[in-house]
Amino acid sequence: MQNRTDTRAEQKAAPVKASERHVILDMLRGVAILGICLANYPEFSLYVFQSPETAASMPTAGADRVLRWLLSIFVDGKFYTMFSLLFGVGFSIIIGNAARRGQSGMRIFYRRMALLALIGFLHLMFIWSGDILMLYALLGMLLPLFRKVSDRGLLIAAAFFLALPVAVDAVTEAAGVSLSAPAVRAQWHFCDRYGITRENFGVWLRDADSYREVFQFLVQGAMVRIQEFIDGNRYFKVFGLFLIGFRIGRGRLYTGLEGRRPMLKKAALICISVGLPLSALYAWSSMNHHPFGVAAHSLFYLLSVYPTGFGYVTLLCLAYLRFRELPLWKWLAAPGRMALSNYIAQSVIGIFIFYGIGLGFGAETGLLGTEIVALGIYVFEVIFSMCWMRFFNFGPLEWIWRMLTYGRPFPLLRSRSGGEARS
Repeated sequence: MQNRTDTRAEQKAAPVKASERHVILDMLRGVAILGICLANYPEFSLYVFQSPETAASMPTAGADRVLRWLLSIFVDGKFYTMFSLLFGVGFSIIIGNAARRGQSGMRIFYRRMALLALIGFLHLMFIWSGDILMLYALLGMLLPLFRKVSDRGLLIAAAFFLALPVAVDAVTEAAGVSLSAPAVRAQWHFCDRYGITRENFGVWLRDADSYREVFQFLVQGAMVRIQEFIDGNRYFKVFGLFLIGFRIGRGRLYTGLEGRRPMLKKAALICISVGLPLSALYAWSSMNHHPFGVAAHSLFYLLSVYPTGFGYVTLLCLAYLRFRELPLWKWLAAPGRMALSNYIAQSVIGIFIFYGIGLGFGAETGLLGTEIVALGIYVFEVIFSMCWMRFFNFGPLEWIWRMLTYGRPFPLLRSRSGGEARS
């Protein structure tokens, strides 16, 4: 009897309607997509794989050095912080909507996460080895364990997970052990198997004339991604941010922002005043290969990246309140409404521009040129998203994801009246 009730509840469930969405969340997600594009494209262009000598010989080398500092201070880690917070907010909305309909929503939620994990795996193994979606999905499956924890308990747990990497790095550094050593060995096993060497590593993808060679690089790249997650303690960081986002969403702190203006001003002042100066210290540590050690660098990350990321969120909210009528917010919200499609599209476009199976501009484009390309792609995504959402209810991948999640079709085209089509 219970199974039949759950099945009927699932059939009544539906994704959030356009009228129920909050522009502020879509706008923040759209800005996060911009930051992620800026952070990821130096890898797509193969710039990060070039030797210091090669980078120094590029025509824009002087500007590239300045830009590296600026990216380390203002971009690195800050926008994935925003994206992770918003993921936690989204989880709270899913659970809240299910509760209002009298459903637990858990079966739908886990199906949604399983499908996101599959999308992430396909992205990781067949498109780009810098994927974050699979980690988000797997960690997201743990969030229901915290849905009955008090607000104070959520914040304490979040602080614990965010600070834990400093302790882990201190212990492993003192013990002289590397937790990622097995992943490194696996990476070089595949490199040796495919003929990828330190000498051709930075140009392999540019010189690839078939997808088979790209796939070979992606296989070893997946091992590199595991190494990055372990060395960066990324799972602890992301989960801590999820919990903060869940607290924000559960308290619906993204609503009634006008009444929260004093709190936002205070938070912005504190976060930016602390975060940006320490971000300069973090950038210096990054650019000089962690001169005070890995644990100290992890501490710099904790004290700079999160406050700055939170500061960006509060400043954007304040700007939205001050200039609410600007069309800018709708333009920024458009790519946020189809963030999954835009995230994957950035990978596909990056491959086409920089890899040998496309235009082959990789390994020869400096950091300045890379970021100009990234900005151009984001502008294209904003325009495309605005046009797309005028005629459709969902982004293309969002539409497929939702239909598979709920197990039934949803109309993609908007109704002729201009409102959202109903199923």
